[in-house]
Parts: sequence; C-alpha cells; structure tokens
Amino acid sequence: MKRSRFTESQVVSILREADAGVPVNEIWRKHGISSATYYKWKSKYGDLKVSELKRLKELEQENQRLKRMYADLSLGNNALKELISKKL
Repeated sequence: MKRSRFTESQVVSILREADAGVPVNEIWRKHGISSATYYKWKSKYGDLKVSELKRLKELEQENQRLKRMYADLSLGNNALKELISKKL
C-alpha cells in the first residue's frame, strides 16, 4: 500500500485550516494536494481532532489484537473438537 506523504495529524490540521475560513483552493495549492484528495480526507477525518484520531488508532490496534486472539482460540477449539470426535 502506498504511504502518504502526510501523517494523519497533518491531514487533520489541513482540514482545520479550511474550517478556520481559508479558501479550499488555497489549501490545495499550499499543500500540493488535489481536490479529490482533500474531499477524500474530509470524508474520512471530517470532524476528528488530533486527540480523537490518536484514540481511534489505539482502539483499532486493540481490535486487531483481540481479533488475532479470537482466531487463535477458535482454531484451538476446532482442533480439540476434531480430536474428541475421532476418539469417540
């Protein structure tokens, strides 16, 4: 996956510039982004603040960890069920 040249906190600060009243065309020119990129960011990060974005990332990481734990336990459970059914 292609890495963005802007961090997510930078994206949020760019969007805040527009909320502060700076014309969107100037923001595009100043940061060297396209209109499509700006509106994609706006739909993804719309009302987030930097602190909320950090918390969101933490929750996503915890969710990934929990999904891996569930998958491991599920595989172990299925293996035990197969073992028990073969013994009977």
